Amino acid sequence: MLRFVMIALGVLGAAPVLAVPGHAAHKPAVQTAPIPLADTVRVALETTLGTIVVDIDGKHAPITAANFLHYVDTKRFDGITFYRAMHLAWGEQPNGLIQAGQRDPRHLFASIAHEPTSQTGLSHLSGTLSMARNAPGTATGSFSILLHDITGLDADPKSADPDLQAGYAVFGHVVSGMEVVRKIWDMPPSPTAGEGVMRGQMLADPVKILTARRVPIPAN
Repeated sequence: MLRFVMIALGVLGAAPVLAVPGHAAHKPAVQTAPIPLADTVRVALETTLGTIVVDIDGKHAPITAANFLHYVDTKRFDGITFYRAMHLAWGEQPNGLIQAGQRDPRHLFASIAHEPTSQTGLSHLSGTLSMARNAPGTATGSFSILLHDITGLDADPKSADPDLQAGYAVFGHVVSGMEVVRKIWDMPPSPTAGEGVMRGQMLADPVKILTARRVPIPAN
């Protein structure tokens, strides 16, 4: 079933669904123990279409969470864009994802170790934040937000395919602003931009993230 889902998403062992377009694969970095961080860290992504507030899961996905927050705290997400919207015709609508990221190689940190959902216990549900990557262990500064449940992106330890076995790394979820996510997803695509399965998914006018900042979580 997982293989069918991945094929339906446009992946046939060649181009991962949450790939990073235009980037050569980064050599996986040797991962040391993650910097201590709170179980949950809230971040506000202020975009030109509105604000998306997300909770980053430092308890279950500490490596991926710390990496995302490293980009936030060094302001390397300021000025980046949501550049891709993948539309899936099957399942409950709207179905698909939007993708953003730091695409300037000069502003990328080293790639991080992969945290599969089979290890973290998380899953690709509506509003999930998931790391984009090429091969497992190449994730850097690109991420996606899901419009609906796509559990076919979870790790499948029983698969003989290493890529499906690894799946993608979930590290947080949207707590407010899904209407902004939908607005971005509804933006018109470019008819010419993108290669392979990315063709038709790249936004004609990418949506800019003006700032990405930690914000306090209300006491209640």
